[in-house]
Amino acid sequence: MPAASTSPRAWQRMLSGRRLDLIDPSPLDIEIGDIAHGLARVARWNGQTTGNHAFSVAQHSVVVEEIFRRLRPSASADECLVALLHDAPEYVIGDMISPFKAIMGGDYKKVEKRLEEAVHLRFGLAPAMPKALKALIKRADRISAFFEATELAGFSESEAEKLFGRPRGVSRDMVSLDPLPATHVQGEFVRRFEAIEALRGHDKKRA
Repeated sequence: MPAASTSPRAWQRMLSGRRLDLIDPSPLDIEIGDIAHGLARVARWNGQTTGNHAFSVAQHSVVVEEIFRRLRPSASADECLVALLHDAPEYVIGDMISPFKAIMGGDYKKVEKRLEEAVHLRFGLAPAMPKALKALIKRADRISAFFEATELAGFSESEAEKLFGRPRGVSRDMVSLDPLPATHVQGEFVRRFEAIEALRGHDKKRA
């Protein structure tokens, strides 16, 4: 009888039945249902937030995409989808807080980048974001982080401003940050994905 392999497992089994290789992820093994399910159950801020439910990465992603559209009202459907999926790799690798990412160094970033590229290819997006688009999504991300930090995670405004900058162009009343149940957020994420996909299809027909 052959000896069992001692190589560490490098794939994640999804509820869809897909097996996603973390070292060499294939776009064919990525499903939006798996992304939505996973992100809805990954807590932002390591779960250190107020409320009866965790503030999930899925809810954060929907908020960031909404902020992105406010910052760029003329954004294309493709750009909105990139914004919605900006944290998609975290459905596999989780949401590591920034201090821990700094400790982990380059290896974490390499895995994250490969997963991001695979996600983009799966949904017909360019593997890498243009710098200007990446910067604007990052701005939307930091605006959301400021509001999350001060409203949910116990940061003072001065602390949050040092870490994320003072929000410009979007006010607190423009976004909803009430932490919601995972199943509800999962549905919201999928509905927003489907709405963007419908717009993408419309754009392609016009082209």
